[in-house]
Amino acid sequence: MTSPPAATPTGLTIVVATADGERFRTALMMALAQIALGGTARLFLQEGAVALLLPDEVAEDAARYAAAGLPARAAIFADALDAGVAITACQSGLALIGATADRFDPRIEWGGMIGLLQSLDQDRLVVI
Repeated sequence: MTSPPAATPTGLTIVVATADGERFRTALMMALAQIALGGTARLFLQEGAVALLLPDEVAEDAARYAAAGLPARAAIFADALDAGVAITACQSGLALIGATADRFDPRIEWGGMIGLLQSLDQDRLVVI
């Protein structure tokens, strides 16, 4: 008896809908797991969630996670970018939080929901 062929890795697109650090952390972990399985992953941060990408916000939970022996969100975020997770932030969110794009990691792309949905192709879509 032969085994069924392995499933072809598909893409995973995760929409981070709120400025909740725990949800963002979970989205990063999901994206890294998808990359580890041989697929592609990307995150889209909607409106107020864009604030989670600011360097000081990414680093805010470091002490709490270090006390538990876990990596901080900043380390997971850096790992995700280094692993090839594409991160797109909502252009409207930039205006909403009163920031400019030069305050963010240059690997972050800027776009909108229409562009995201147009480019889904065969990706699985998760909203968190």
